[in-house]
Parts: sequence; structure tokens; C-alpha cells
Amino acid sequence: MKHRRETKSQINWRLLTIIALAGSVTSVSADGFRLPDQDAFATARGEAFAATADNASAIYYNPAGISQLKGGNFRGGIYGIYLPVTYKSPSGRTFDNDKTLQAAPQLFMTYGPEGSPLTYGLGLYAPYGLGLKWPEDSGFRTVGIESQLTYLCFNPVVAWQVLPNLSIGGGITINYAAGETRAGLVWPDQPNDRFRFKGDGWDVGYNLGVLWRAHEKVSFGVSFRSSTKVNLKGHTEYYNNADFGLVPAFPNQRVSAEAEVPFPLNAVFGISYRPTPKWNFEFNADYTDWSPLDTVTIKQETGFGSLLPKDIPATLDWQPAWYYKFGGTRYFDNGWQVSAGYIYSENAMPDSHFTALIDDAARHWLSIGTGRKGRRFDFDIAYQFGFGDGTRTVSGSAPSATGQTADGRYEYISHAVLVTVGFRF
Repeated sequence: MKHRRETKSQINWRLLTIIALAGSVTSVSADGFRLPDQDAFATARGEAFAATADNASAIYYNPAGISQLKGGNFRGGIYGIYLPVTYKSPSGRTFDNDKTLQAAPQLFMTYGPEGSPLTYGLGLYAPYGLGLKWPEDSGFRTVGIESQLTYLCFNPVVAWQVLPNLSIGGGITINYAAGETRAGLVWPDQPNDRFRFKGDGWDVGYNLGVLWRAHEKVSFGVSFRSSTKVNLKGHTEYYNNADFGLVPAFPNQRVSAEAEVPFPLNAVFGISYRPTPKWNFEFNADYTDWSPLDTVTIKQETGFGSLLPKDIPATLDWQPAWYYKFGGTRYFDNGWQVSAGYIYSENAMPDSHFTALIDDAARHWLSIGTGRKGRRFDFDIAYQFGFGDGTRTVSGSAPSATGQTADGRYEYISHAVLVTVGFRF
């Protein structure tokens, strides 16, 4: 078995890909690591909801929309996804994501006093998150094999009905993020070592919205979510239990560390057309500015000689991306409705800094759902199928010092189910 002594510059270069996103990694979204699915009714319509926004989940989709709700309203649900991502290496070997089943919850509450132009709301949801895990022998062990992100947003909002056909709304977002990433340290094909970063932190942002019913059949909606920057404070852990002389063994090291990670701003523009009270069609253009995600640096309290420097930078060079969303709903007299939708989403990550820890590719999404609105209780269920815009073939990604890269072919499909229940009081 052939091994080589690694220089500090080589280790730095390898870590650019190991720490791709420094713990803020992965999701089920083609557009970076967003989770835009926050309500079963909205998801059934292909997330085209910014210009409709007529239930309590409008806190996320367009806070101005809660002005349409009077009295007390509660809406909560869960998003579950099956994510069988497949990777085929340049040598022809095939590997599957081991972390295929994941879930995220949502809770929304609003209260609109009778006779008041103000409506108040409170949301708790996860706009980013989830993770991926690859086998140890996947071919990019020293590039990165496992990651997990938890991102929770606590979002109080207020909406003001300025005119009978015009509302504005907004609030603050109190955001908690916890990220973790794991990779091999030196050996590309045997589990003799490990590098791990884990941290969490808080930041505050805001969201805004406008809802304008320009005509009895046409409504416009605009929603904006600010960028945030979370300083993930925690630690790195690393060890090497194989001593071949060239790269000596060392016991587990645990060092205080932190990484400041930006999360993107998001703007959504929507138009809803209702030819009759029984039909509602909508189109949304959804923009996410990933460009601040340029370089992320893990800053350790101490380094470990030439093997691990004190500061570990990762060049990402992400690009802005769009979702294009189309959806429609047919309402029935007995309170039932049926919806369907389609989304096309762009990828945000270039091949040169691609990481297999994020399932990022241009993708299509098809959705369908049904639900019923009763006098006090509502429920909705939606199914969503996502598939890649062909197979994403990555070439020219940054190599580790052992020569491993994220190059290869990635096939992305996903099956998701959302269930949401609500009641009014």
C-alpha cells in the first residue's frame, strides 16, 4: 500500500472540499439547501402561493396574506421525504445515499381581532435543512461523506390591511442553526481516521410581504426574506489510528472552533388569476441570492501542526438561482378542493466547487394534493415527486491531497408527502 507525506498546502487544498459549507450543508432542494415546502396546500399547488396566501402558513409564504384571516387560526403539519440519491464514480462504481428518510415540522398561528385592520401571526418552521450520508468506500471519503443541518425559524409577524384590496405585512425571524459535517482525514480507502466539525448559533433577520387584489379575478403578491449570517460555534474532532510511519497516528483531538455561514436572501413575485370562484391559477418567480456563499472559514482555537492549520477556508463560489412555480386549485361546493403544480428549479453550485454533500442540480417537481375546509377544522395532504434535469455530470471539481474528487454522475429523485391540519377558534 502506497502512502505519501502531505504538506500543509496540500492539506489546505483538500480541506477546501472537505468543509464545503462548514456544517451548513444539504437538503432536498435543487436550489442549494432550501426547504420551500411549508404547507400541504401550497405544496400541492407547486408552492405557487404568494399571491393567494389565504391560510396561516402565509406567515412563511407572504406575511401580508394573514390579513385575510379573522379570529384565531392554527395550522401545523409535517414534511416527510424519501431521497434515494445515486452516485456513479468515474470508474463505474455506484453508491446510494444512506440517509434516505427525513422530516421537518411546521407550526403557524394567527389572530385577527374583529373590526381591526391588524392581524398578528407566529410561525415556527425549518426553511433550510436535512442531510446526506455516503458509504465509507464511496470514492470521496476524504472529500466528505456525511452532513446534517438543522435550521429553525421563530417568526412573529403583523399584517396591516391598508385598503380593502391592499395589505402589507412583516416581522422578524429569530433563527437557530446547528450544522455538522464529517470526512476522512488522510486515508482515502480505509476508516483509520476522521475529521468532524459540529457547531450551532443564532441570528436575527426579517421578512416582508405585500398582497394586492388589483381586480376581483387578479391578485399580486410579493414576499421578501432577508439574508442572515449564523456563527456556528462548536468544535472540531479528528484522529488517526493508523501509523504507517509517513503519517503518524495520533489520538482523538477536540478543539474549539467556529464558522460564520451566510444564508441567502429570497424574493418571490406572484400573480394569481381566478376566472371563477371555483378556480385559482397562480405563477410565482422565486429568486434566491446564494452569491454571499463565497468562502467559509472554520477558525480553530489551535491547529495540529502541518496536518490541520488553525484556519480552514472553503471556497464555494455559489450562484443565484430561480424557482419557476405554476399551480392551480379546483374548489368544490362541499368544502373539498384538488390542486396540482409544477416547479422548475435551477442549481446553485458550480462544478469547480461541487460537493456531494448537497443534492444540487437543476430539477423538475410535480405535485398533487387534496383537502377539505370545514367550519372549524381543515386538513390537506400533498404528494411531490422531484427528478433531475437529466443526470448531473460533474467534472473538474477540486481534488483532495489523496486525489479524490466529487467528479462523477449524480441521479436525483425524491418522493415527499406533506400532511397539514388546521382549526379556527
